[in-house]
Amino acid sequence: MSEFTTPGSDAARDESPGRFRPAAVAAVPLAAVGQALGVAVPAPAADVEITGISLNSRTVEPGDLYMALPGASRHGADFATDAIAAGAAAVVTDDAGARLLALSADTSVPVLVVDKPRNVVGPLSAMIYRSQPADGRPLQLFGVTGTNGKTTTTYFITSLLRALGLQPGLIGTIEILAGGESIPSLLTTPESPEVHGLIALMRERGLAAAAMEVSSHAISYQRVDGLLFDVAGFTNLTQDHLDLHNTMEEYFATKAELFTPARARRAVVTVDDEWGRQLAGSAVVPVTTLSTSGVAPADWTVTATSPRALGTDFTLAGPEGAVLKVHTGLPGSFNVANAALATIMVLASGVAAADLQAALDKADPFTVAVPGRMQLISDRPAAVVDFAHNTDALARALEAVRSPEPGSRLIVVFGATGQRDQGKRPAMGAIAARLADTVIITDDDPHDEDAAAIRADVLAGARDVLESESLGTALLEVFPRDEAIRHAVALARPQDTILVAGRGHEVWQEVKGVNLALDDRVELRTALTARGFNVLHADRIES
Repeated sequence: MSEFTTPGSDAARDESPGRFRPAAVAAVPLAAVGQALGVAVPAPAADVEITGISLNSRTVEPGDLYMALPGASRHGADFATDAIAAGAAAVVTDDAGARLLALSADTSVPVLVVDKPRNVVGPLSAMIYRSQPADGRPLQLFGVTGTNGKTTTTYFITSLLRALGLQPGLIGTIEILAGGESIPSLLTTPESPEVHGLIALMRERGLAAAAMEVSSHAISYQRVDGLLFDVAGFTNLTQDHLDLHNTMEEYFATKAELFTPARARRAVVTVDDEWGRQLAGSAVVPVTTLSTSGVAPADWTVTATSPRALGTDFTLAGPEGAVLKVHTGLPGSFNVANAALATIMVLASGVAAADLQAALDKADPFTVAVPGRMQLISDRPAAVVDFAHNTDALARALEAVRSPEPGSRLIVVFGATGQRDQGKRPAMGAIAARLADTVIITDDDPHDEDAAAIRADVLAGARDVLESESLGTALLEVFPRDEAIRHAVALARPQDTILVAGRGHEVWQEVKGVNLALDDRVELRTALTARGFNVLHADRIES
């Protein structure tokens, strides 16, 4: 466990810190750090050179500023000796941390004390890594927030930027791309020293732009402090993460913080739901509105949708008769929304509409594969893995994969995550019972919660709907998850569809503090092969 673990956040990182920071960092004198903090640094400590910043003693490099923050169970000051041994040149902490350091052996490096050290991590990271300097070549930054669609939209943005001849970076749930190197990601948004280090690394490598997922956790836990996005995008807001935010109003207010002058220059907001319309009306940065459903007036509107293979052709109609012709090869109306948002965000960044249309026509950028997002494993039966892990996403996924072939059935395998928003569990069961022909309830990531109790919550919602609406849906409880996937494949006929939902690209299942190797794509592919069905090629992200 790291010395700073945010309540409710993912486990600590162990990746090499060199992968999250530039190779060369011009030293910042500790006096400048003190000035930024409002803390006097006497000589000779004022001349100490700072060349990095870390929250974790295990990722400290020589010359780092070690941020000793209060954590959920331990204070970072408890690990200061290890950080100093690794080369930390100075420590920033609070009064409690200073007292802990005073009780330990003499601290051999300067210690700066501030009231709320967490609040200064982002600004200090930006200063030390010079991630977004006022002078020098800028790196254009796109941030995408919302409940569903963040990952796919960021992949679409980077794919479109490549089609425009640019080299973009990516910071997201699945992976981090800083040029040709792919780094598996453990957090939707890394901690702020890593974020600023990555952006500086991208600038060092000559990248022109980067797209980033910005979760509500990232905003609440200050992981994006000190960043200014050139374009911020909003997908939608549906029930999720209420274990952190308590109410939808609080969840919305957290998301809305991204759309302020301190965090974004301009915004593109999807106004298909009431939260998007509220955001568009309250944001204090220039906003371009987007409607993909036609339920509300907007600057840009999706029109003339028509299916093509698994995907969709559509038109974006804009101001003064402007028109963009777009195609996505990924199934579902939500991928139309993701592609439309990516298009208008890149347009809002200053790309000419004619150049944008030429790239859309030449490269078909929105047919890019997104690992674990509507990922097709086989086509007969159609077998799909998706990350849908809340009510709205599950409903959209089920609707997207429903086959029009007469006599075909839709089989869904899913569960709910432990120690997360419990209120959505019965609702997810109800949605599945309404939209699928066979529902197999299994385990997702139980974490430290009882897996049977989680399944019972989901099953209760499904049973209530089956009884009250007299549905004929088959309802099964099968666990563990790999057995549930095999059972779904055993039931499937060539004309049927299997949707395995909830975990997407994830390759570990956390049960009572133990990470078990489990990849839905691998399990589904193996089960299909064992039954003699043909499967598509494996995705590189699984290796």
